[in-house]
Amino acid sequence: MANSEDQKNEQEGLLLATHPKVKRPALYNVLVHNDDYTTQELVVEILKNFFHKSDTEARHIMLTVHHKGMGVAGTYSRDIAESKVVQVTDYARTQGAPLKLTTEPA
Repeated sequence: MANSEDQKNEQEGLLLATHPKVKRPALYNVLVHNDDYTTQELVVEILKNFFHKSDTEARHIMLTVHHKGMGVAGTYSRDIAESKVVQVTDYARTQGAPLKLTTEPA
């Protein structure tokens, strides 16, 4: 049974959504790629400072990158993932490293 407010809105021709649906943003992985020039220490430093990984997590990801060719540094909304790629790439260049990062849908 409709309440008086619903009846009033129906009479006035108003249609109100009671629960708007909010879609979660798509998530993207930030991938770190292996190269022959970037030091393992720099990769660990980047993972700790830019991706807020613990020392253990950073070393595990760095070894994954080293052995498998790439690893996931983190998962974020698209804008944040792309910003991380730019920030880290710029930082790596200041350190003389050609570190490559990319994003892909999670």
